[in-house]
Amino acid sequence: MAGERKQQILETLAKMLESPKREKITTASLAAKLEVSEAALYRHFANKAQMFEGLILFIEETIFGLINKISSEEPDGLRQVQRIVTMLMAFAEKNSGMTRVLIGDALVNEDDKLQLRINQLYDRIEVTLKQCLRIAETQTGQRQDAEAQANLIVCYIIGRWNQYAKSGFKRKPTEFIEQQLPNLL
Repeated sequence: MAGERKQQILETLAKMLESPKREKITTASLAAKLEVSEAALYRHFANKAQMFEGLILFIEETIFGLINKISSEEPDGLRQVQRIVTMLMAFAEKNSGMTRVLIGDALVNEDDKLQLRINQLYDRIEVTLKQCLRIAETQTGQRQDAEAQANLIVCYIIGRWNQYAKSGFKRKPTEFIEQQLPNLL
């Protein structure tokens, strides 16, 4: 039961982050949405930062679980990159509240450790893309700067996520992806 309540709190927080108005979410507003007292929230989480950590953990587990699946199913390095980028855009589109966490928008005025964790997530994605691009180098025999290219792709991903959030979730991250991805690769 406690695990279910914790999950319900996180789902409600994520839902509240989907508001295009980008209002600051307080524990009071979250408790009101759940129709519980703030004290009830604190029985499951020591503070709001722990709630955001729960969302970040969900994002990490989901994204890297899918990346591992793509890497094991797809032997072609360039196709791995394409599928990973497409998956990251689709994830953001399906989880608009989580996109605000991914770009740090929802973490403003929260614990600095949360933004550091998001930065580490970016770094892990970049390392993964660099590995895929190195696989592609060995498969095609074409030398490229995998590190620089992986960084460019991560900047593209973050930019599309930002555009999506800042447009009030109107500009879909998957918009133009089929036309743009070949230019990145």
